[in-house]
Amino acid sequence: MKVIRTMAALIGAAALVSACGGGSNDVGKELGLQNPLIHFVHAIPSGPAVDFLVNGGALQKNISYKNVTNFANINTGQTSVAYAATGTTTALASGTFPDVAKGHEYTVIAVPGSSGADIGLIDDPFDKGLLSNSARLRGFNASLNASNLDLYLVPANNTNITNASPTLAGVSFKNAVPASGQDSVYVSGGTYVLIATTAGSKTPIFQSSSFDLANNADWLVTSVPIGG
Repeated sequence: MKVIRTMAALIGAAALVSACGGGSNDVGKELGLQNPLIHFVHAIPSGPAVDFLVNGGALQKNISYKNVTNFANINTGQTSVAYAATGTTTALASGTFPDVAKGHEYTVIAVPGSSGADIGLIDDPFDKGLLSNSARLRGFNASLNASNLDLYLVPANNTNITNASPTLAGVSFKNAVPASGQDSVYVSGGTYVLIATTAGSKTPIFQSSSFDLANNADWLVTSVPIGG
């Protein structure tokens, strides 16, 4: 388990963070031979530590706010997922992946809802070409009180987005862009800055420091609510 790498400061009442994957098993994913992989993100401020449940049993335990678990293998087929206060199996929120498949990556995100805990689900088919070394990028909005967001990934030496199109547009609460079931966006590795605006606006509400996005990196960029 690791703490999600914080990319920057605040977007209104949200922080922007990234969880990364990718590595030596990518060929197996690209060929559809790798067992399905799943991990869990805790994005509920002031929420209890939780256990991540798969088909009713605890797969990963004692996960606190802004932590992301390492990927773990799961079986194919219909799969129920949930999270519960650590040491219990009473689900705070739950969902289902109807047909877990080999070569796919699955992300489960604990998010705050309007009337209690909620859950976000992402099915990433990992349709990357076998010879590609591009980085992969997806956005998710885990902040109930945040506006829809446009996210711009721009070269560190040119952060003017006046004439740029969003890299990830209209990221709404509890939704991913690209959507669950669609492949990630592909970009070249390089040194970048990430800028967020309210959807449709060119006025930055967040701008990261420059960072290196490596070839073959696999990033999920997520807004998370700030406790307090």
